Amino acid sequence: MRHLNKWAIFGLIGLILLLSGCSELTVMDPKGPVAESQRDLILYALIFMLGIVAVVFSLFIFMVVKYRDKPNRKAEYKPELHGNKAIETIWTIVPVMIVTALSIPTISTLFDLEEPPASSNDQDPLVIHATTADWKWFFSYPEQDIETVNYLHIPTDRAIEFRLSSADSMTALWIPALGGQKYNMAGMENILYLQADETGVYQGRNSNFNGEGFAEQTFKVHAESSSDFQDWVASTQNSAPELTQEKYDSLLEPGLTDTMAFSSTHLEWVDHGTKDGMTYSIERHREAFNEQLHLKNGKDHEHGPSGKEGEQ
Repeated sequence: MRHLNKWAIFGLIGLILLLSGCSELTVMDPKGPVAESQRDLILYALIFMLGIVAVVFSLFIFMVVKYRDKPNRKAEYKPELHGNKAIETIWTIVPVMIVTALSIPTISTLFDLEEPPASSNDQDPLVIHATTADWKWFFSYPEQDIETVNYLHIPTDRAIEFRLSSADSMTALWIPALGGQKYNMAGMENILYLQADETGVYQGRNSNFNGEGFAEQTFKVHAESSSDFQDWVASTQNSAPELTQEKYDSLLEPGLTDTMAFSSTHLEWVDHGTKDGMTYSIERHREAFNEQLHLKNGKDHEHGPSGKEGEQ
């Protein structure tokens, strides 16, 4: 009994430590309609499956208690169930019902997420080209003719249409507070709709491992009111330098870089989401991609973007 109590105490301590890390689970604290619908789907699946677990364990305990072996048992032992049509029908239909109950809301949600959120359908989505390169992010605003590196600003209560592509390795854009991830690939373009309903600064990152700089390929998302967003756009257009092709080519070289802002975009000469643009970076930095390591380790290496946002 003492041995059992000891393990029970250890189990309780472990459970407390595990749950203590769940207080800031970002995906369960959505800040927009896309993340909210995905949160609801996660909760539905968890509750549904916990119900199944409860039923299975209840039946298990019932069977163990009711049909356990005991002295002077006179009931005839008949373990063979072959030919029992009722039982075979039940264990065929029940799994089909479970899969159906999980599939219908999942498929419905997935199809809904391929369209802009309905809550902001009174205005067109803001188009942002999100392009990755080892190990940095380029956010191009074609309508505003500006581009940022390793950070972005978005207006609240308006759908954002991310057009995802990659200049080299396969990555994935993920902003947990706003919604799930989708892949960035060279030579093709994926569309991801997200929306922020609350102002704030949210964390974004690459969620697909792509080498030594993977952990540092992060960015901040500044969600702000429409007027504040327009002020930021005007400020960037007036104060940021133009992005030249030579500057962009240098930024594509594998490595980390600070945050930057420009008053033009690289879409003027290349779109990595097209077949013509998929080898643009490789052609210019072929030797760099052949190197085993690109990042310095130790005290001289400062992890992640270190400069003030927009600083050149």
